[in-house]
Amino acid sequence: MFKEVKLFFKEYPAKETATLTTPILILHGLFGSSKNWVSVADFLSHYSTVYSLDLRNHGDSPHSSEHSLSAMAEDIKEFIEDHKLNKVILLGHSMGGLVAMTFSLRYPERVEDLIIQDIAPRDYEFKYDGELAVLRTDLSTFKNRQEIDSVSSHFVSNPFIRNFLLMNLDRTESGQYRWKLNVDAISHSKNMFRSEFSDVSKQYSGKVMFIIGGDSEYFRTSDKIVCLEYFPNAKFETIPGGDHYIHFTKAEEFRKILSSFMDSIVSGSGK
Repeated sequence: MFKEVKLFFKEYPAKETATLTTPILILHGLFGSSKNWVSVADFLSHYSTVYSLDLRNHGDSPHSSEHSLSAMAEDIKEFIEDHKLNKVILLGHSMGGLVAMTFSLRYPERVEDLIIQDIAPRDYEFKYDGELAVLRTDLSTFKNRQEIDSVSSHFVSNPFIRNFLLMNLDRTESGQYRWKLNVDAISHSKNMFRSEFSDVSKQYSGKVMFIIGGDSEYFRTSDKIVCLEYFPNAKFETIPGGDHYIHFTKAEEFRKILSSFMDSIVSGSGK
């Protein structure tokens, strides 16, 4: 049995105008961290208290040799219990979305509402060899981020993805760079996106919003059928021209959809 880890988090206290008491948890994607979600977390704090988490082996959270959707879902359970939260609203992107769905199907009584960004409850191939090559780069001789980016371009041509990966850089007291991610655990967990969604008798019947990038390869039209098998009350919003990172690349459109969904929660809560 895997050992749960105590997750690092950043708390965004609810603004004075907030009308919800149910806290919001944000779960980032693979190779990401809470640092990628500052603007969204601040925006959502107008509705309630927000906890933006670093999942295991990411950001400032502890490292573990175990890296699976199941293990990460149990980390979320421990976080909720440690902070004495009753129910939560979950927002998950990519890997974080898979974790959020796994948790919701396993512990539906702990989830008030669910927001999933550009991922479906099905198996995904692990196709990140270029990213892993960047993250295995020996950083001991580099003097600045530009040098690291230049070498990284041999493995990942997309500058947006390289910048996303380089957000995982940290500097030691001696001035050398290091990667915060547990690259070994992630690289040895290439089945992490498989076999968690195989029992359609498990359902989450609460409100669910899937926010999809119109040009993303992560969400197929046929995925809506799969989503409704597990989440019968799911609704779908597609951002035309959006990619997998619509919370950043289509921030205004993303916030509009978030606002509409959160407003529907407020109006239906009677609070």
